Amino acid sequence: MNTNTSAQQPAATRVAVVTGGSRGIGRAVSRELAKDGLAVVVDYAGDEAAAEETVAEITADGGRAIAVRADVADEQAVAALFDRAEKEYGGVDVVVNCAGRMALAPVAELDLAVLDAVHRTNIRGTFVVAQQAARRLRSGGAFVGFSTSVVGTQFPSYGAYAASKGAVEALTLILARELRGRDVTVNTVAPGPTATDLFLEGKTEEQIERLAKTPPLERLGTPKDIARVVAFLAGPQGRWVNGQILRANGGMV
Repeated sequence: MNTNTSAQQPAATRVAVVTGGSRGIGRAVSRELAKDGLAVVVDYAGDEAAAEETVAEITADGGRAIAVRADVADEQAVAALFDRAEKEYGGVDVVVNCAGRMALAPVAELDLAVLDAVHRTNIRGTFVVAQQAARRLRSGGAFVGFSTSVVGTQFPSYGAYAASKGAVEALTLILARELRGRDVTVNTVAPGPTATDLFLEGKTEEQIERLAKTPPLERLGTPKDIARVVAFLAGPQGRWVNGQILRANGGMV
């Protein structure tokens, strides 16, 4: 008779919180992590139907997921999001902050109210989510933030957006160093042009085609391309990558 109780017990389920997890890259990340066996808490800002659709896709594939509404810039809402994850699944092992806002305009023309809204979501929101992650991630955990390759390419009209994501990149290594001794990794993914609603909105076919030809691979990225990078950083193969900005962009700057 085998008396090794550890061999008899199933491995504890790892748990992921994915902000902005209802659409685009966030949905692809949620599905990819669920495919890797993680229970996923899909955070959404307002589109409940999209979030529930993401959950339905995960559960239809045999995964575990719930949808929870929380504004990432609201510290009380984010604390409640993590409370729900812990109550539902017992803890948090992976946090992926996909939630973001983009506005395009020349610096001279940008409405400062729009600037405030972009920075509220992208800077304050990242900081609020990172703060809860730093307090709650279990040993062996991972935090993955999101930037943009425009921080490097510096295309005109992206000033507000790139500035907000530059702040995310600056936070990455600092947080990794602050979590010394916790066995928690902190990294940021900076996608290039990726075929999401957020990217395609407001662009002409000619603009999209030109951007698609910019990388040496001569195509737009897909949400699944980015989700696979996140899954690597969140999984066992990515444990030696820490404090890094990973530009997933097909060979752009």
